[in-house]
Amino acid sequence: MAGTSPAMTGKKLEKEENSTRTRYKLCRLYGSVFPMRFLVTGTAGFIGFHLARRLLADGHVVQGVDGMTPYYDVELKKARQELLARSNRFTAHNLMIEDETRLAAVVAEAKPDVIVHLAAQAGVRYSLENPRAYVDSNLVGTFNLLELARRHKPRHFIFGSTSSVYGANIETPFKETDRADHPLSLYAATKKAGEQMLHSYAHLFDLPATAIRFFTVYGPWGRPDMALFKFVDAILGDRAIDIYGEGKMSRDFTYIDDLVEAIVRLIPLAPARENAHLTDGIDSLSPVAPFRVVNIGRGQPVDLLDFVAAIEKKLGRQAKKNMLPMQPGDISATFASADLLQTLTGYRPATAIEDGVGAFVEWYKEYYRK
Repeated sequence: MAGTSPAMTGKKLEKEENSTRTRYKLCRLYGSVFPMRFLVTGTAGFIGFHLARRLLADGHVVQGVDGMTPYYDVELKKARQELLARSNRFTAHNLMIEDETRLAAVVAEAKPDVIVHLAAQAGVRYSLENPRAYVDSNLVGTFNLLELARRHKPRHFIFGSTSSVYGANIETPFKETDRADHPLSLYAATKKAGEQMLHSYAHLFDLPATAIRFFTVYGPWGRPDMALFKFVDAILGDRAIDIYGEGKMSRDFTYIDDLVEAIVRLIPLAPARENAHLTDGIDSLSPVAPFRVVNIGRGQPVDLLDFVAAIEKKLGRQAKKNMLPMQPGDISATFASADLLQTLTGYRPATAIEDGVGAFVEWYKEYYRK
C-alpha cells in the first residue's frame, strides 16, 4: 500500500484496511457524503462509549445521548464521555430518553443517517429491586426514539438487545430464528418487547431496523456491576467473590472490540424484504418488514470457574469463593450461533478469554492505579 510506513504491518495494517473498506462500503450503499451522521444513545455507557469512539476514529459525526444515571459510578461515565469529547465531531447531550421533548430537539438537530439505540436500564438482578426503571427506560424511552425515527426516517435503526431474551430456551446454540417467548427476568422481557416494538415500526413505517442480541460483553471500561469487574476488584482487595449457580453456569463471553467490529459491519446492511434468500435459510429477516435480529457472540461458551481461573492467572492471585445458588432471573448457560452474523458480514468474534481478561485487568490497574 503506497505511503504505508514499514512499522504498519500485520494485524494493524489489516485492521486499517478493513476499516477503510467499511467506510467505502457505507458511502457506496448509502450514496452519502462521508462522514455520516450518527445518533448513539448510551454513549457514557460501556458499549455506547466504545462504539462512539470507533465511529469517531473512522471519521464520522456522533451525537451522543446519555442520562448519566447513578445505577453505577457516575464518575466512570464522566471519564468515558470526557474521552469522547476530545473529538470536535462528538456532541454530548445529557438527558433521559424518557424526556420526549428534549430528545426530539436532539434528533432534529442531529439529522442522523443512522440511529444506534444502546441506552437502557441494564442488569438482571437490579430489575428485582427497581422494576420501574426498566419500564421507563427500556419501554418508554425506546418508544420515544421509534416515534422520532418514524418522523426523521434514518437509513438504519439499530437496537441493542440481549441474549437474555432467549430465557428458558434449552436448545443450543441460540439461533435468531428460535422462538424467544419465555423471558426469565423483567430486563429480558423489556428487551424482547423493544424488539417487537421495533418490528412493528419497521412494518408500519418502512423503517429499516436491526435488533442485535449481545452475549455477555466484557473488556476495558466495563461496568462495575458485571462479573469481571466485580471479580477483579474483589480479588485485588482480598475479598471473596460470589459464584452463583454453584459455579455450574457458562457464558458466551464477547470481547468489546469484537462486538464493536460486528456492529460497524452491520451498519451498512440495512434490512430489505427482498434479501432473505441471500442467507441460505438462516436469516431472521421478517417476511413483512425490513427487520432482522442478529446475534453477536463468540459461539464458544466458557464455564464460570474457567473464567475465574483466567482472572486468577492474570492477577497472579487465588480467589476466595462464596459458592451460592442460582439467582432469580438468571439462566444457566448462553451460547450464540454466530452463523448469521458471519454470513452477513464475513466476520465473527474470536478474541480469546485470556486475551480479553488480560486487557481488562491492565485497564483496571491503570485507571484505578492499583
